[in-house]
Amino acid sequence: MPEMTEEQRKALEEKIKNMSPEQLAELQKQQCIFCQIISKKIPSKIIHEDEHSLSILDINPAAKGHILILPKIHYAIMPQLPDPLIGHLFIIAQQMSQLQLRSLKVSGTNIFIANGLAAGQRAQHFLIHVIPRKEGDNLLGAEEKLLDKTYQQNIAQAIQGRLNELLGIPNQTPQESLPESLELSSPPPTPSIPAQPEQPLSSPSPLPQTSAQSISPKKIKKPKESSPEESEPSTRPKESVSLDDIANLFK
Repeated sequence: MPEMTEEQRKALEEKIKNMSPEQLAELQKQQCIFCQIISKKIPSKIIHEDEHSLSILDINPAAKGHILILPKIHYAIMPQLPDPLIGHLFIIAQQMSQLQLRSLKVSGTNIFIANGLAAGQRAQHFLIHVIPRKEGDNLLGAEEKLLDKTYQQNIAQAIQGRLNELLGIPNQTPQESLPESLELSSPPPTPSIPAQPEQPLSSPSPLPQTSAQSISPKKIKKPKESSPEESEPSTRPKESVSLDDIANLFK
């Protein structure tokens, strides 16, 4: 495909700038290869399909049996997804992980999300990687880095402060910054607890045995909501993500 000239590029940028959010979202969907896979315009090796998701084999796998789980509605990044859909996709990820462990005889799996270009996301469609792992495969090797306690504390305070702001919780003064008059001079007395006779520990009930056949589309749980768009987040903080925010992730 020939490269665009400078005039063509400027004309395209001007056209995109004048598009409504709905038109821009439709353009992104038309340009998304995974949306074309979901609509069956591009063939793929389908492992599982239901009303809300599609699970396929990765054509460029990190390991044999690498599975991609896609929401059927086009979402670019994780903050856009409604809570019930996230829950459904992770139920599918759990089932795909179990399928890999049993059918491929591997010793582990990675359930991985690349959220944004800096995190390794290459396609503008949210997806979950389920990667089978074996001892010594060195697929995701990373150098260990130990952070000093002061640095860890600064990071924790920054995250906690922003979380409290999103949840509407007033930030509390750290214990170490309280004036001496508010500090307890001695700990409160601990109430005595009468000794209880020892009871024999009961052994846990054995987990039910499952087979790879139990991992079928009919047995995979679906969210109670009829569609992910109708559900609003309840307990998890969310911020609206604009189309500009999404575009910036892929610059």
